[in-house]
Amino acid sequence: MSDATPLTTPDPWAHLRALTPARVGLGRSGSSLPTHALLAFGAAHAMARDAVHLPLDADALCAEIEALGLPTLRVHSAAPDRATYLLRPDLGRRLGHESAVQLDARGALDADLLLVVGDGLSSAAVQRQAVPLIDELLRQRPDGWRLGPVIVATQARVALGDDIGQRLAAPMVAVLIGERPGLSAPDSLGVYLTHAPRVGRTDAERNCLSNVRAEGLRHAEAARKLWWLAQAARQLQRTGVDLKDRSDLLGG
Repeated sequence: MSDATPLTTPDPWAHLRALTPARVGLGRSGSSLPTHALLAFGAAHAMARDAVHLPLDADALCAEIEALGLPTLRVHSAAPDRATYLLRPDLGRRLGHESAVQLDARGALDADLLLVVGDGLSSAAVQRQAVPLIDELLRQRPDGWRLGPVIVATQARVALGDDIGQRLAAPMVAVLIGERPGLSAPDSLGVYLTHAPRVGRTDAERNCLSNVRAEGLRHAEAARKLWWLAQAARQLQRTGVDLKDRSDLLGG
């Protein structure tokens, strides 16, 4: 008696989908996607949209950071609301008037590295990843390095760190900011390190660590890399295209 013909055909893409969150080998139903794939896409798209539009709970974030032993300062960009922020990226790159006056009155900070936490394009990323990363930065802080108060910025773009760092005379600023959400990663944090921050710095003058989250660049590894870059930047007196991340090659 011959073997019975199987009722279903094995999915040749199943082993690939187990290796990546990317949408590969989704199959099709007629000229469209199977229902389960279409629903999963819709859910992921909704999560990405929510990550962009959900307001940052800055009070809770500040409380968590202060529980680590670091004081915080709250600032706001020149974008008055989320709708304006999304339409006018330039306003997210500079401080609002009241925040500028606040920092100017405070003057220079006695710190080697200034941390700026900005909501960016994913408040979910900041809410979930910023505090664990700062905790690791404190654990791995090299001897002699001083951290100033953590600046928590809303409606922020990466370049807002230049405005903040210049007003506080920070020798170096690291901006921890929510990255543009992807359909498989709505909570990914980016870290941008800039030596001698000042208004007008370009992205070519920064070093970036991307996809900081449990499923990507883990917090402990991101902290290790950031400290390596900060120490190298202090020696080189610059960041960006002239500073290559050799932390893995040189053993950290």
